[in-house]
Amino acid sequence: MECAGPTSVVFDPTLTAYNFGPTHPMSPVRVDLTMRLADELGVLDRLVRVDAPVATDEQIATVHDPGLIASVTRAGSTPGYEDAGRGLGTEDDPVFEDMHLASAHVVGATLEAVRQVWSGESLHSVNISGGLHHAMPDRASGFCIYNDVAVGITQLLADGAERVAYVDIDVHHGDGVEKVFYDDPRVLTVSLHETGQMLFPGTGFPTDTGGPGAEGTAVNVALPPGTSDAGWLRAFHAVVPPVLREFRPQVLVTQHGCDSHMNDPLAHMMLSVDGQRAAYLALHELAHEVAGGRWVVTGGGGYSVVDVVPRAWTHLLAIASGHPLDPELATPPAWREHVEQVLGADAPHRMTDGRTPAYRDWSGGYDPETWLDRAIHATRMEVFPLHGLDPLP
Repeated sequence: MECAGPTSVVFDPTLTAYNFGPTHPMSPVRVDLTMRLADELGVLDRLVRVDAPVATDEQIATVHDPGLIASVTRAGSTPGYEDAGRGLGTEDDPVFEDMHLASAHVVGATLEAVRQVWSGESLHSVNISGGLHHAMPDRASGFCIYNDVAVGITQLLADGAERVAYVDIDVHHGDGVEKVFYDDPRVLTVSLHETGQMLFPGTGFPTDTGGPGAEGTAVNVALPPGTSDAGWLRAFHAVVPPVLREFRPQVLVTQHGCDSHMNDPLAHMMLSVDGQRAAYLALHELAHEVAGGRWVVTGGGGYSVVDVVPRAWTHLLAIASGHPLDPELATPPAWREHVEQVLGADAPHRMTDGRTPAYRDWSGGYDPETWLDRAIHATRMEVFPLHGLDPLP
């Protein structure tokens, strides 16, 4: 797998300042451990390293209310400040020092990744610290202060993009991004997630298909808890490639929360690192097939910070570079020693969970007796006719 142009990674170590504190699930150590692992495996040698700028208030305000920006700014400089109406000072989004600066830095990193791809400087560009998909225009939500993805897509539209596709494979519904573009026919949002019947944010059902004039541009696959590699990949391939091919985006933007893993403490899916890697490979191929290779890549959720996130996102970086890693590759001893010294934890010894991802293609028909197949069928029945596609196998 070769890319027809350079791949950049937008990163500097200060992005780990997006830090809700030592007891919060979204520990910035997951980003640090990813970059260390990717470096020691030589993945970063195949990427162009780009520093992350800080987004301006004006850039953030293309999506977010000025009142939210003002409240976040105040929160970061006022001990004990809370604004529950804007989601600040809650259990999910506790206030921390310089919160606005840290959040604006993540937005700036995604804006730079967008600029890299739209300008042609990079064919693919990755911001693994990004993917904060729950933030709403007027409030923080679900560990997300500002919605870097929505700001990035808004910039693409301002720069002249006529069709942008966003695919979100985090275990949680990409509700903030969907909300921002629900009435915009220029943006296709696709989210595969554990059903909102069981998991935050409780949204993202097949009947949510886009607002007036944008019917079919919101696509939601609400998967049952316990879905593993085979079922998840079956759902992905039954829905995502057909709608992307029909939409024909000029740019593909993706969010790669790896909290769908069986070891993640905040959800109930059963994917392996190997299944997640298969999804990354599929999205890379689709970027080349439908968007001329223009691919903006972000991270997202993932709360098994030692066992899962570093391996999953190192695979993601390697795939974006055009040089996937062998899943059987051993993790470097120096990296494992660092994990032991810093966290007192035993790190995985291989880049695989020992699974071989395989799935049954939808063209062979579906089983209405299974929750998984009913979920896939429901999405296809709602969305495919709006794109002129046949929803039946």
